[in-house]
Amino acid sequence: MPHRTRTCIVLAFVLAAALVAAGCSPEQGQVRRYGQVLELKPEKMEEYKRLHAAVWPDVLKQIKECNIRNYSIYLGQVQKGRWYLFAYFEYTGEDFEADMAKMAADPTTQKWWDVCEPCQKPISTRKEDEWWHTMEEVFYME
Repeated sequence: MPHRTRTCIVLAFVLAAALVAAGCSPEQGQVRRYGQVLELKPEKMEEYKRLHAAVWPDVLKQIKECNIRNYSIYLGQVQKGRWYLFAYFEYTGEDFEADMAKMAADPTTQKWWDVCEPCQKPISTRKEDEWWHTMEEVFYME
């Protein structure tokens, strides 16, 4: 099984288990919010910005087909000389694991990841098989 597929499947399982344990079992049609963090290599910052100023249309299409909406990535220098990316998205589907496996299997998405990943550095506290470290939601106001 490819690394990215395993990552998506493990991530989906961990997130679903955390939601159920917290008494937040999602109902059909309920939006689930995700926050993730990753370090950006400072020497790759301009390249990363350039890539995301013109994301490939087929990648955007695949993201939408996998029920992800309101997807944003923020850049910030959290510690002097260390830049981090924070991603936020909402999942509107009914089977996160299946949708993430579908995305990971898409050849265009795989090529996109191949050009983006050299810019990134996963943080040391991420879970096994995680690239972007998924964060716990502790507050939400609608």
